[in-house]
Amino acid sequence: MNMQQFEQCRKLIQSILENYRDIIGKDFVGYQNHCIRMAGCCLALLSQQENTIDVDVIEKIAIAAAFHDIGIWTANTIDYLEPSIPPMMAYLSVQDKAHWSDEIRVMILEHHKITTTQYPQYPLVEIFRKADLADFSLGLVRSGVPKQTIKYLKQHFPNAGFHQRLVELTLKNLPKSPLNPLPMMKW
Repeated sequence: MNMQQFEQCRKLIQSILENYRDIIGKDFVGYQNHCIRMAGCCLALLSQQENTIDVDVIEKIAIAAAFHDIGIWTANTIDYLEPSIPPMMAYLSVQDKAHWSDEIRVMILEHHKITTTQYPQYPLVEIFRKADLADFSLGLVRSGVPKQTIKYLKQHFPNAGFHQRLVELTLKNLPKSPLNPLPMMKW
């Protein structure tokens, strides 16, 4: 993973999420660190394919990472994939990057897919899915992300209760949707 590219990505994620600090509340550090770790995993996977990662790709990863689970807090729901889209769309509009909306929308909507995604026109979709899985599984399922990268990311951007919070939200949702306890997951 190229550290200069990673720092560009990290700084953009932090800048975007700062606008949501009050909404995310006590989960802010945990969510921000999750976003940074998964973006780092994306960059590590991409660097195995390409020597130089385009600055637009770095920015797309940062934007998708910052918004991928934001619906948990903006819509107060565990079924957060669709609710994560409007804040991302608003951000892209303000940044004059609405032309990226289709790709980033699919990156967000497909990042919890259990099986391989099928979007050859958007190769970042599958990279993003694998990166989220690598971080969500705490590195148990690395999806091709080097062990040293995961170790570095976990060491410098700790979990800060993020996984525990997801478990709490899932358990809270269970009585409401006992037949669909993980509505954000896709096959």
